[in-house]
Amino acid sequence: MTSQTTIDKAPKDPREDPPAPAGGLRGHPWLTLFAVAIGVMMVALDGTIVAIANPVIADDLDATFADVQWITNGYFLALAVALITAGKLGDRFGHRQTFLVGVVGFAAASAAIGFSDSIAMLIVFRVLQGLFGALLMPAALGLLRATFPAEKLNMAIGIWGMVIGASTAGGPIIGGLLVEKVSWQSVFFINVPVGIVALVLGLVILKDHRAENTSRSFDLPGIALLSTAMFFLVWALIKAPEESWGWGGAKTWAFIVGSLVLFAAFAWWENRTAEPLIPLKLFRSVPLAAGTVLMVLMAIAFMGGLFFVTFYLQNVHGLGPVDAGLHLLPLTGMMIVGSPLAGAVITKTGPRIPLAGGMVLTAVAMFGMSTLDKGTGSGLMSVWFALLGLGLAPVMVGATEVIVGNAPMELSGVAGGLQQAAMQIGGALGTAVLGAVMASKVDSDLAGNWAEAKLPPLSGHDLDKAAEAVQVGVPPVADGTPPEIAARIADVAHETFISGMGLACLVAAGVSVAAIFVALLTKRGANAEAGAGVGHI
Repeated sequence: MTSQTTIDKAPKDPREDPPAPAGGLRGHPWLTLFAVAIGVMMVALDGTIVAIANPVIADDLDATFADVQWITNGYFLALAVALITAGKLGDRFGHRQTFLVGVVGFAAASAAIGFSDSIAMLIVFRVLQGLFGALLMPAALGLLRATFPAEKLNMAIGIWGMVIGASTAGGPIIGGLLVEKVSWQSVFFINVPVGIVALVLGLVILKDHRAENTSRSFDLPGIALLSTAMFFLVWALIKAPEESWGWGGAKTWAFIVGSLVLFAAFAWWENRTAEPLIPLKLFRSVPLAAGTVLMVLMAIAFMGGLFFVTFYLQNVHGLGPVDAGLHLLPLTGMMIVGSPLAGAVITKTGPRIPLAGGMVLTAVAMFGMSTLDKGTGSGLMSVWFALLGLGLAPVMVGATEVIVGNAPMELSGVAGGLQQAAMQIGGALGTAVLGAVMASKVDSDLAGNWAEAKLPPLSGHDLDKAAEAVQVGVPPVADGTPPEIAARIADVAHETFISGMGLACLVAAGVSVAAIFVALLTKRGANAEAGAGVGHI
């Protein structure tokens, strides 16, 4: 086996590569970063921008609450299931081609959603959006890995992480403006001009890079086993919060156990096939395995905690979608500023200390967010949100570099897919697990708080319905309720919600503390070879 396919080989010195010809756009590292950032921005933005449009879509298309949930879940499920396989497609056929197909497909699916006249059509095209987004994201990382030399890769990933962070956090603001000023369809139509720009830039700038030792065949059984295992796991996480499933329900655990069996079968197969989808020897690299686990833990704390903060701002503080998004600007701003700075620091010091320090800041921020209440002012909120953004920035950059940089070049797409899949699974786990913590706390406190406020007692069914509303910070006030009673119900609902959110944020802080020790197992990518564009940097 050549040294290129060995996991623990010595890193190649980028200065040994002959400099690329001066001038020209194709393959220029920083222009490559700009081109892929435009495409990545579409996918990251769509993860959060649509949430603001959901209530209007429901009214316009006569959709049920369950239908609206699938606008988000269908997209997320397709994205999570397909990411690693999509990365393998990029390794096999070239990341440039895969990226361009992803851009065109994503923009086309977005346009089709805008023209949809039924909720069923909309959900189908959202699934297609997720599949094309899965093609695009690992390809972007593969292109950066192949284009930038080792000493510049962290800075490039820092800017890439900045774009993802800013797009994710800016989604509610942009979505709110578009829905309020234009229409819900504009939330999707905006991807069409962005996609055209990304396509033109990609055709002109991106250069195809393929490692010599790339597999020439597909591990179809491996793809089937991994995709089904991922589907079972993510499906269970999505459905568990529903009353008909539940965390202790037979259906939920049937899918969880099924996913574990399929993951075990996948591992068994990968050890026996000649050209596996994911060579399991990758995980002999402790830094790569630690980076993957760290990405999951970071996403649990970040996505899970932030999920409740949006309800807190809108339903407890009474802010509109745009104002709620503006209150999160300290988080967005720190991620924008912190990501490239983190890239520069990690380049000089290695990832271990910045990653551990980032998780320390994340833990402190989540602990601070657990103390928020109805009277908390914007200034104190901004402190905790800014600290969270400052903590997340080095983790997003460093963990990505650890995963991609510790994989051989011919598996850079698979590594990119692994990084994104870890983040998506972590987000699902965070929302599901912290959601269960919230639900449990609300269920245990609501009846007592309701009785203490001397409100009319609720029956079992009515109490369950009230708890569902309180879990998202909405007071369960029936039509015709006298104003004085309605005000007391609102106080009880907000007090109970804040208690549940506080416990969820404490759990997120605990996860962040555990992630500190995982971060200490990471180190700089051992296989970060130079790209072809050294002469342009």
